[in-house]
Amino acid sequence: MTLEAYLAESAGVIRAAADAVPQASMDAAVDTIVAALRQGKPLLVCGNGGSAADAMHLSGELTGRFLRERRALKAYCLSANLSVLTACGNDTGFETVFSRQVEAYGEAGAVLIGISTSGASANVVAAFRQARSMKMHTVALTGEGGAALAPLSDHLLAVPSRRTPLIQQAHVCLYHYLCMKIEERMMEALP
Repeated sequence: MTLEAYLAESAGVIRAAADAVPQASMDAAVDTIVAALRQGKPLLVCGNGGSAADAMHLSGELTGRFLRERRALKAYCLSANLSVLTACGNDTGFETVFSRQVEAYGEAGAVLIGISTSGASANVVAAFRQARSMKMHTVALTGEGGAALAPLSDHLLAVPSRRTPLIQQAHVCLYHYLCMKIEERMMEALP
C-alpha cells in the first residue's frame, strides 16, 4: 500500500465517522460532560495501549488547555498512574485496574469516558459497570457497533471500522472536537 492510498483510506474512515456519529450524540455527550464539570464533578478517562495514550491526551488537553487560556478542568486519566495500575493488576487482576479507580475517584453525576477500539476491553467494560452502579454518566469511543460498551453507554461515539489504527485516528478527531466544545462551553460559564 502506498502512503497516498493509506491516507486516503484514513480519510475515508474519518469521513464515515462524520456520517456515523450524529451531531446530536456528540452534542449530548458535550452537554453531559460540561454539566458535570460545572458542578465540580470529575471527568475520568480510561483505555488500554494506544487508547491509554489517547486517554492521557484527552485528559491533558482539558486539565491543561486545548486552544484557549482558561482555568484547569477536573479531568483524570485512569491509565496514567503506574503504581495504581500495577497494584490493582497484581492484587485483584488486570480487569479491575479501572473499576477500582472509578470506585475511588468517581461519584454520582460524574462522567467516565472509555476508549476501546473493540468496545470489548474487559477492564473498560468493568469500569463502565462500576460507573453505572454509582450513577455516573458514561461516554464510549469505540469501533463499529460498540460491542459490550454499547449497552453500558449513555453516549456511544462509534467509528464505523474494525481496523484498530484507523479507528484510533478517527478517535483523535472525535476527542479533539469534544475538547474544543467543552472548552468553549466552560469558558461561557466564567465571570
